[in-house]
Amino acid sequence: MARLAALPLAITVVALGMQAAPAAAQNAGAAQTQQTAAATPARTLRVAQAARLTGDIHVDGRFDEPAWAAAPATGDFTQSWPRPGNPATERTEVRVLYDDEALYVGVRAFDAHPDSVASQLARRDVTGIFSDWIHVLVDSYHDRRSGFRFSVNPHGVKKDVLHSNDTNEDLNWDAVWEVGTAIDSAGWTAEYRIPFSQLRFGPVPAGTPRTWGLQVQRDVARRQERDSWSPWTQQSGGYVSSAGDLAGIVDVPMPHRLEVMPYVSSRLTSDPGVGRAGDPFFQHNDFAASAGADVKAGLPGGLTLTGTINPDFGQVEVDPAVVNLSAFETFFPEKRPFFVEGADAFTFGQVRVGPTYGFQQFFYSRRIGASPHGFVPDARFVEQPEQTTIVGAAKVSGKAGPWTVGVLEALTAEERARFATFSDERGRAVVEPWTNFLVGRVRRDIGTAGNTVVGAMATSTNRVLDDTLLAGFMRSRANTAGVDFEHLWADRQWALSGFVAGTSIAGEADAISLAQLSSARYFQRPDADYLEFDPSRTSLNGYMAEVALQKSGALNGSIDLRTVSPGFELNDIGFQGRTDYRSATLGVGYSRDRAGKTFRSWNAFFGQNNAWNHGGDYIWSSFFWNAGMTLNNFWSAGMFGELDPGVTTDRLTRGGPLARTPTSWALGTWGNSDTRKVVSADWNVTWVGDAAGGKNWSAYAGVAYRPTPSVRISFGPSVWWGLETRQFVQTVPDPAFTPTYGARYVFAELRQTQVSADTRIDWTFTRDLTLQLYAQPFVSAGRFTRFKQLNAAGTGSFGVFGRDLGSICYDADEQVYTADPAGDCSAAETTSSGAFPIFNPDFNFRSLRGNAVLRWEYRPGSTLYFVWQQERSGAEPFGDFRFGRDVGAIFDQPSRNVFVIKASYWLSR
Repeated sequence: MARLAALPLAITVVALGMQAAPAAAQNAGAAQTQQTAAATPARTLRVAQAARLTGDIHVDGRFDEPAWAAAPATGDFTQSWPRPGNPATERTEVRVLYDDEALYVGVRAFDAHPDSVASQLARRDVTGIFSDWIHVLVDSYHDRRSGFRFSVNPHGVKKDVLHSNDTNEDLNWDAVWEVGTAIDSAGWTAEYRIPFSQLRFGPVPAGTPRTWGLQVQRDVARRQERDSWSPWTQQSGGYVSSAGDLAGIVDVPMPHRLEVMPYVSSRLTSDPGVGRAGDPFFQHNDFAASAGADVKAGLPGGLTLTGTINPDFGQVEVDPAVVNLSAFETFFPEKRPFFVEGADAFTFGQVRVGPTYGFQQFFYSRRIGASPHGFVPDARFVEQPEQTTIVGAAKVSGKAGPWTVGVLEALTAEERARFATFSDERGRAVVEPWTNFLVGRVRRDIGTAGNTVVGAMATSTNRVLDDTLLAGFMRSRANTAGVDFEHLWADRQWALSGFVAGTSIAGEADAISLAQLSSARYFQRPDADYLEFDPSRTSLNGYMAEVALQKSGALNGSIDLRTVSPGFELNDIGFQGRTDYRSATLGVGYSRDRAGKTFRSWNAFFGQNNAWNHGGDYIWSSFFWNAGMTLNNFWSAGMFGELDPGVTTDRLTRGGPLARTPTSWALGTWGNSDTRKVVSADWNVTWVGDAAGGKNWSAYAGVAYRPTPSVRISFGPSVWWGLETRQFVQTVPDPAFTPTYGARYVFAELRQTQVSADTRIDWTFTRDLTLQLYAQPFVSAGRFTRFKQLNAAGTGSFGVFGRDLGSICYDADEQVYTADPAGDCSAAETTSSGAFPIFNPDFNFRSLRGNAVLRWEYRPGSTLYFVWQQERSGAEPFGDFRFGRDVGAIFDQPSRNVFVIKASYWLSR
């Protein structure tokens, strides 16, 4: 039921796309503004005038300097929700000043009930808290596609967001800026000072007025209302493109942008060393220190150079535990600051479309600095590095005229593992080679309205494979290249987008053989005459192409066509699951975002997708729907469902012949309570079944508690139970068994129970001093029974050992089954020559992962971290689940603790 993973995307029909309703023009503005307005005749742009500052501004939120009174005021906000286009229920007033160094924005948020202004103290960049907000978006490139948003709540909590491609937003971008807030008898205020060094713009001739995009928005939490200065609704086709204009900025010198942030870090790892008796490399307490630096420098034309030397990411939250029984790698999102900030500049292959078949990411930055891929064979003890050292990385990103540029290069070091053999010989073995990663991305705007964009991307991974063991399974070279486009029209309600890309990998024959045999492609499939496994190959090439047509607005939908060739390979620097498919997807929906007597908003969506491999086999069919609503009491709920008719599968036997999938179905519901309350909850429940008797269900219930304005506690337990009737176990060669081409494909019924609970505590002492705690207890138990084999290729028929064919026996001491397709395994003298072992795959895995991060921004841009990470894990060779026993056993596992102190200091000129 792979389609379920994409359903929440369709449930949330609300996109950041926005459409500005017509508004009266204010001030003619500069020639640039007039040209842009002429290019987008569907609406009239609002224009605000900036005044040059005379005197000084003390950023405290009080507006008591004479310069503020001299600045032109603008207002007349309209609702974005709950009643789009209606006048705002409270008045908001905006004034803008500037000098040679910074932009100053003053926002007065009038409120008839200032004692009802909602404000919560929280960490920077927080989302989902009950609070009023003011958002200021500056499109300093004035390209109608990118911008810098600076948000603040009445407590002075900051949020800065980098916007790109009109609708994308990056919360990981951090700028250095000032803001002061105050609550008074008239409402509340926000007084901004945004240094020009934190914006991006190119040079203009002396005396030429600059025109930038400007949007100011206000959130009124108690009404769940958003008001916008430049009209915008949730059903529009864009966000940055909905901004008005800021005119009147003249003779601003180009800022000298140079920021250096050196850091020092110390790390203590305390490990109990269970199972490492006699290990000569083990230390119970291991101390290490490091130092490095991050650098940002302004380049001509509005580009920025960002570099890092010997980066340290000790403050990053740990990944959750997973048990993956599939043939494909688990995807984890990037969390490291250097890579997440500005990551959208490197995105490629993301067309405007709803849920589709398959998933790929052309640049997956977690490949850089990942755990070493190599191993040391025939060693008794091994000390292997946990991560590959990133010697240095640099990227150039930004916009120069109509060109958007992103170039990233990173170098990772050769890693060696220390080992001791059984004869006590010691040495070092290379487990990761020197590797260079290069990513280049360009996009060009066509026209002045930003409605048409064409682009290209290229990536390269090169490894120094002097070690023969590594050369046997790692590629020496991997390249990717592609072009893409996007065209918007009808006030960005319609979008046509697409791309075409190719990949090429090279290496020794053994390494390319592994690529051919991998789960992404399975060239060895015996009944796939269109595929050819060639063990002598030293290279492999492939392609991918996609085109999509999307309609946004109240009536919305999309059509998507995609093709991926068998030889396509991204995993050296990107991420992909399977290749070898062609897919077609159709989706249509309707959403209403205007509040009525009962509903604040509601939406419904229906979709259908299909996929075929390049041999013409029909490998996927799915019908799915969902509907959601938000009531006027601020509760939300929805349902979703799916029907997947039985089709052919070319992945079930993991390199073997085709089989058939049974028809399957799913039904689920989700909801959340009023998040304005001190206690709020959210939940979802899903049930899945199939015609072969497989079934699973999952349930999640989360509770958030806000005992004070500075503390937020969330607890989200979940449980998943499943019966999989066709869980792959192993392949057994048997030349005499011709129905499946000379091999037996062994499966089992798997009963699995999984329980976890994500717990978070956010404690904000001041807006610059925060404590975050995260913990995830996790248990997963799986029991394999009714071992069986596929009876014939291309069917869904299975024979159960000991019932339908032969016999099966179990040796509890050795923990191994013996399956005999034609004899009696209980009597050694009658066991046939075709008998084979199945090692007991039952498992019971327990884990606790968590960390605590104390973050203090002791001066603007400079941060001190105190970090504690703990991990407990263990496994038992039985598959039954008992809640009390297994959850309690989590805390009986030995703990590994890591303590980190990291200090950085921000320097700028």
